[in-house]
Amino acid sequence: MAAAGGERGRTSFQRRPGAGPRLPALPGTRPSVRHGQLLLSSGLPSLDCVLGGGVAVGTLLLIEEDKYGLYSNLLFKYFLAEGIVCGHDLFVASAKEHPDKILKELPAPLLDDTYGKELGDEAAAKSEDSQDSMKIAWRYQNLPKMEASPTTYTKFGHYYDVSKKMSPELCQSVKWHSFYLHEELSFEPKMKAWSMNSGYARLLQSIQKIISQEGFDGSDPQKKQRNVLRIGIQSLGSILWGDGVCCSDNPEDPHSLTKFLYVLRGLLRKSLSACIITVPAHLIQNKAIMERVTNLSDMVVGLESFIGSERETNPLYKDYHGLVHVHQIPRLNSLICDVSDTKDLAFRLKRKLFTIERLHLPPDLSDTVSRASKQDLAGSAKLLSSGCGAMAIGKKHLDF
Repeated sequence: MAAAGGERGRTSFQRRPGAGPRLPALPGTRPSVRHGQLLLSSGLPSLDCVLGGGVAVGTLLLIEEDKYGLYSNLLFKYFLAEGIVCGHDLFVASAKEHPDKILKELPAPLLDDTYGKELGDEAAAKSEDSQDSMKIAWRYQNLPKMEASPTTYTKFGHYYDVSKKMSPELCQSVKWHSFYLHEELSFEPKMKAWSMNSGYARLLQSIQKIISQEGFDGSDPQKKQRNVLRIGIQSLGSILWGDGVCCSDNPEDPHSLTKFLYVLRGLLRKSLSACIITVPAHLIQNKAIMERVTNLSDMVVGLESFIGSERETNPLYKDYHGLVHVHQIPRLNSLICDVSDTKDLAFRLKRKLFTIERLHLPPDLSDTVSRASKQDLAGSAKLLSSGCGAMAIGKKHLDF
């Protein structure tokens, strides 16, 4: 009977002959529980939450730059810094500043010990506002923030201190490739391929060369250690790239940028890579071109800074430095995209941390209902506490 019970308890599953072991998990990645796609962190956990868990491998994240490019440059550096901490290979392209300079200015990671200290600093800062917490309306107080502070620390995404620079030893621990447009065009004569300008064509050739030579497209089956390539392209579409979409409503070559994105997405789809691109969308005057750029991107996030605008001095937005607009989220292995239930998002740069939060307006300013004086409110509260029978006494008008 025991033998029969043992036979009955055995599973009928058998490994297929010749099937090898499972592929090792790629560093710094995790599969999505919703659509099964392999995700990597953008370097900002609150942005990962907005994007549905992270940036999927093989996709393109487009950041619409703010007016002065300050905060979009931070997101760009977060993406690269996360790649270094996770041990990913990097490809940094720019026509504005040299990639070597960009990598030297990456923020320092907050590791386990410093992370706890920063979390304590945040808690101390919150305790100063404990007296004001009672002023928050009940409908705002129970709403959770979107990673306002690193309260849910995970090993998937890391936090960074923008007031400190990453150590050179950590930067040199990974393999990285650079593309500086002015150097590339000075080495060889200008070329025009795929019916686009020479800067975009040369950048595509460099990306394709790295993907094929380093085996990110699976062309090198003997490569045992698999890794992810993070591609960062700064201020694509600006006049520094030789593109005129930011200078005129009817540029001479309006399709170079869209052709570049079309070919780039094909390279990303067939390789273990992910890309972040910042675009000065506020300078592109032709809205039709910007719509095509959006359609050719997988994820599109816009940053609207308060610097130089009326909102900078508006007390309504005193706790924030700008707004976050999520224009597009990809549909991965499903008919619908993973849309967040929160539409109003804002960002702020604290002393050391950059965070994306739900936009909470101050209750005193968000409610337009007129309020009585404190004495009237106190009298109304006394009447309500006495019960319905006390309605005939005291104040005639109650403030509901």
